[in-house]
Amino acid sequence: MAKSSSLVTKVSVQRRRRVHRSRRSPTKPERAAAADTFGSLAGCPSSPEYPVVPDLDDCVVDTAVDDAPVVAAEAAGRRASDETLAVHAGEKLGSGAAETDSIATPIVSGTTHWFRDSADLIAFREGWRRSFEYGRYGNPTVKVLEEKISALERAETTLVTSSGMNAIVATLLALVPPGGHVVVTADCYSEARAFIHDKLSKMGITSTFVDLDDDMEALESVLDEDEVTMFYADSMTNPHLKVVDVARVAELCHRRGALVCIDSTLASPINQKPLALGADVVLHSATKYIAGHHDVIAGCVSGSEALISRIRAWHHDLGGAISPNAAYMIIRGLKTLALRVEAQNRTALRMARLLEKHPKIERVYYPGLESSPWHGVATRQMAGAGGVVSFEVASDMRGVMRFVDALELPLIATSLGGCESLVQQPAVMSYWGKSEEEKAKNGIKDNFVRFSFGIEKFEDLRDDILQALEKI
Repeated sequence: MAKSSSLVTKVSVQRRRRVHRSRRSPTKPERAAAADTFGSLAGCPSSPEYPVVPDLDDCVVDTAVDDAPVVAAEAAGRRASDETLAVHAGEKLGSGAAETDSIATPIVSGTTHWFRDSADLIAFREGWRRSFEYGRYGNPTVKVLEEKISALERAETTLVTSSGMNAIVATLLALVPPGGHVVVTADCYSEARAFIHDKLSKMGITSTFVDLDDDMEALESVLDEDEVTMFYADSMTNPHLKVVDVARVAELCHRRGALVCIDSTLASPINQKPLALGADVVLHSATKYIAGHHDVIAGCVSGSEALISRIRAWHHDLGGAISPNAAYMIIRGLKTLALRVEAQNRTALRMARLLEKHPKIERVYYPGLESSPWHGVATRQMAGAGGVVSFEVASDMRGVMRFVDALELPLIATSLGGCESLVQQPAVMSYWGKSEEEKAKNGIKDNFVRFSFGIEKFEDLRDDILQALEKI
């Protein structure tokens, strides 16, 4: 017993010493070893490919952090992959805004941050002391999430908001002044479309809705005739999965001084990077693929510091701050984003090919199919075609309802991009009660189905869909 007690005491003392031992600066050999071990995890290089630039007012920087792995990776000309950035950006590879050596990002729930003295406050106000002040203006946990998304989008900075719609409203109010003109694709998110048409018009902002199904002539015509402030579009669109040629649109708009804003929710940062294609601002409903678990509502907008700072000012007034708890849940979900999206891409493409050949399916909408009119542009600008497949069943409304009800795995629900597969028949969900004229204008038929594939095994989903089609 005496030996046992002595051993326990000895071990305890050793652990205390290890915890409280002061840290020394690493030697050159140690730095070299660290570079060899972690050099592939490119951190925050100054290259525009991964320019995570922290906001002066919204983050804390520990200048003692060892950046040898970052320097080594930059010197070697490497950049971390999306898979690695999704795990480490904003935490190991970032400003270290949460100031901790915990592997898991801490949830900083405090709403108010204090200053050591007046000089500390003045330093913060003048921009050379990086800190936080009040939760509506910034939070350490939220900052980690913003840096992570910035890394994935190759953006200078990102603003995370309480919802996708909040991000859309703040962006439009900040970047389109009274008297401005917005060109909008006719099939953008319905609530964004309504806000632009109904609300912005009351502020003296005009709008033109164009259809880019065939070519760019409609857009070019508007750009030639009017002074356009912004082009706004979803790519991919919901639910018909059309793909905007972002590079071509950016070329046309920038030539005439117009900004380009892309809602890339259905593509995710893994499948598409609009900023790299020439867009000025990229939006997401982070509720969908980014969070990925149907358990948190959030939005985000990424772009240059110059543009996002204007949006952030409006966001502060609108009060759409996300809670630190919600930010943590998204950070945790983001770690598997690349894995989830890869699985969803693969399942959706295989299922789209199968459905395209099925005798009870009239048409399949999916840009990953060679038969899709959007396949060419999707191939040029996307790494994958996403996890949503829409199709028309060879039946009437009641027949399609029987098909949907016979499915055993997917849940009948709105939203998309999560781990669980979801299915909906828009005619009896989002367009229920709408006139036939409105449904026709938006390409919604009674036999139209939108299927958001989760991460279940392909064979299980395949068998479920095939047995449900037999019920028609």
